[in-house]
Amino acid sequence: MKSDPISTISGQNPSEAFLSSPSLGRLLALFAAGIITALLIYSGSHWLQSIEERFGALAWTLASDSSLEERITLVVVDEASIAEVGPWPWSREVMAELVDAIDAAGAQLQIHDIVYPESRLGDDRFVGALSRSSGAIIAQVPVLASESEAARTGLMTHGVSNNLCGFSVLNINRASSYIASADAFSEIPKGHNSAIIERDGGIRKSPSLICVDDIAYPSLTLAAFLQLGISSQWMVRLDATNGLLEPPAYITIDGYPGLSVPVDKTGAMRVDFTRAPDSFRAVSASDVLAGRFSPELFDNAWVILGGTAFGLSDIVPTPYSGSAYGVELQARLLASVLDMSVPFTPNGAFLLQIIMAVCFAVILYWMSSNSGRISGRGLILFAALFPALALGQHIYILSQFDMWIGWLIPSLYGLIAVALTQSYELAVARVERARVYQNLTSYLSPFAARQVAFSLPSSQIDAKRTEVTLLSADVRNFAAFGESRPPEEIAAILHYFSVTANAIIESHGGRVAEFRGDSVLAIWEGTGVRPARDSFAAAEALQDAISDKLLQESNVRGLEPMALGVGIDQGPVLIGSIGPSNRRSFTILGDTVSTTLRIQEMTGDLSQPILMGSAVARHLPDLKLQSQGSFLLPGLQVPHVLFAPLPSAEICDITIKTTAIGR
Repeated sequence: MKSDPISTISGQNPSEAFLSSPSLGRLLALFAAGIITALLIYSGSHWLQSIEERFGALAWTLASDSSLEERITLVVVDEASIAEVGPWPWSREVMAELVDAIDAAGAQLQIHDIVYPESRLGDDRFVGALSRSSGAIIAQVPVLASESEAARTGLMTHGVSNNLCGFSVLNINRASSYIASADAFSEIPKGHNSAIIERDGGIRKSPSLICVDDIAYPSLTLAAFLQLGISSQWMVRLDATNGLLEPPAYITIDGYPGLSVPVDKTGAMRVDFTRAPDSFRAVSASDVLAGRFSPELFDNAWVILGGTAFGLSDIVPTPYSGSAYGVELQARLLASVLDMSVPFTPNGAFLLQIIMAVCFAVILYWMSSNSGRISGRGLILFAALFPALALGQHIYILSQFDMWIGWLIPSLYGLIAVALTQSYELAVARVERARVYQNLTSYLSPFAARQVAFSLPSSQIDAKRTEVTLLSADVRNFAAFGESRPPEEIAAILHYFSVTANAIIESHGGRVAEFRGDSVLAIWEGTGVRPARDSFAAAEALQDAISDKLLQESNVRGLEPMALGVGIDQGPVLIGSIGPSNRRSFTILGDTVSTTLRIQEMTGDLSQPILMGSAVARHLPDLKLQSQGSFLLPGLQVPHVLFAPLPSAEICDITIKTTAIGR
């Protein structure tokens, strides 16, 4: 079985190697962000698409065109018209009058966004009015995505003459059901008014062509241009493209040189919302019938007739409003073709978003590789900046070039990449902090290590006064021993001494304050019986483990034997840090420290392995302690009475004599 190269080289398990290799960890975090982004995008979550569409439309709504659209006029069947003329549907005679009035006003073309599926009295007059007009088109509705059995009403007519349903490059929308006008209207040009309804209810695309029984039927917008074209036959050409900044295909119409309508892979046109809703002129149908309108509204204009009264029209949400009428969408489609500004998604839109996501990844990698505040604060800042940049480029390109690039992929990737990178950096920081703290505790006491690790450096005195019990232990004659032995042996003895002393002191409730070569200073919190007993027990354990074993075995013939001297005392001390901010020093200050060190030094003069001050001795009444007298310790001005525990042999003699006297 082959071993993991990372763990083999570094001596760590893969998770430790991952955290200890910042470059690898950051790259893996960025790669994982790409995988998560791809899963979210390809999961088909419609709410993500809805978010992208709604915010992407800011390119239109933030700087909408409010100039009056004078080429198109809307004639609407509104509530006022129904109140004046009567309930809908109106009679064919009324509709004929409305057609004649619009034509007499000078309209170039009438586009009826209305289907007339049933035969009614007066059809001949209505059809005659439509035929006499300068130009008229009525609607038919192929039903998209019909899962039920085909239901057909009326007669579908006026498909394009060339076979576009077999176009192999595009997958043109198909329908098996439809609602068309009655047979009486078979000679009247028609166009479909079907739209693609998104899952959130919005309409953002309209099929330029829909195939029914392998015949491609144009939309009302295309039918308008076909009807006014120079050819009597309706012919539309589809030209597929491969350019990164071009749409999947263009639709061109004979007789309109230079007119190209960009469409997607299904032949659908994207609705342009550049114009504000109030830029379209609208007049009530009842006002047209009564002659209450300004003649210039219809002079050489393209007129779209549709319903806006409650129950007559589809209400759809737009970037401007939650309730817009279908006749407005038809006006937008027609105006965008007239302006040759139909928005489209280019072939390279996905690639452009990926490139932007890669740029975000490079920026993130660079930011996270820079330690300090730039990395920490910059990563959080880019969590908001990345979506803003992606949306900003989308808005700019759409407003300037009519290209819908999209912004969701780089934005989503940026957010996820920032989250994963920040999580990785936090994990690395936690591991490094734990490692630093662990290393600090190897060189300093836990208290000192905690102060260093979790406190900001300062040039002030950072110390507190507290009552403690101190133990100082030193190996006597170690310097002479070191002169005759190799440094490796000296290091081994000191290592054993420090490890053993630390274990004994901690097992008795104390902690090592500092090691100084062959000496150790230990501390117990508080004064009184408990710390006095614990420190004395530690002193005896040190003598047993160090002096009676290690030092006896390490003594060299001809040299004064080494021995461990231990001094113990209690009292107030000042514990903390002093020194400049760039070179702090943890220290323990006070008379108690000086007294304890001097007591330890007296162990050699008095030939006692353990000595303690009176402050400790008074808390050990049950021990056999012997006063050594009062001494003026070196460097101190106040005499101190020192006590030493009686050796085991003397304790036994005292016990035997006491027993004999009692008899």
